[in-house]
Amino acid sequence: MALLQLREVRRRFMLGETAIDALHSVSLDIHAGEFLAVWGPSGSGKSTLMNLIGLIDSPTSGEIYFDGQDISTLDDDALTAFRGQKIGFVFQSFNLVPVLSALENVMLPLQIRGVNEAEARSRAATALAEVGLEKFVSSRPDKLSGGQRQRVAIARALVVSPKLVIADEPTANLDSENSRIIVDLMREMNRAKGVTFVFTTHDPRLLDHVDRKILLRDGAIESDEVAA
Repeated sequence: MALLQLREVRRRFMLGETAIDALHSVSLDIHAGEFLAVWGPSGSGKSTLMNLIGLIDSPTSGEIYFDGQDISTLDDDALTAFRGQKIGFVFQSFNLVPVLSALENVMLPLQIRGVNEAEARSRAATALAEVGLEKFVSSRPDKLSGGQRQRVAIARALVVSPKLVIADEPTANLDSENSRIIVDLMREMNRAKGVTFVFTTHDPRLLDHVDRKILLRDGAIESDEVAA
């Protein structure tokens, strides 16, 4: 069974009295352990799709199953808990708390889940070491480069041992060299931990690093290619 299944999913937004379909009847299976990129031009529906895959938003119509669970049967509290247990997020703008150190930023999702401070600190330190930042545990975000901040964000996403990591344009604020490094790091974590990664990009040069690439255009899947 696929880790994530979308069945005829549509997302419609209202702009005043005008209905805008950001996604048109998208059906998609994502399997455990995949390293998958969603790409396409601005306005193609990439972020809308990621919000649905990440269970941040709900479809206007269609069905989403995650790990065999019909998401529509969960109320808001149950959905929040489910998302916190199963999914890690990496954002374009890093979304780190500026007054916290790298270690404290990575500890945060564990503490939200009620993990005690000693265990959270230990697990966060291990996660930072895995992304090559063991020497920067005490550094605040403003003392880190963009690439280092995104490494902290990846450590934070992985520290809860999710089944899926969603990364929406994780390299958009990085130069080409750091973009490649970050994608290679995500790939390394994907292979080492067996965690499914789905990320969006507008940079076709990064598509050589993935198992599978989905081209989204005008809210629909135009192509779905598996790497040879």
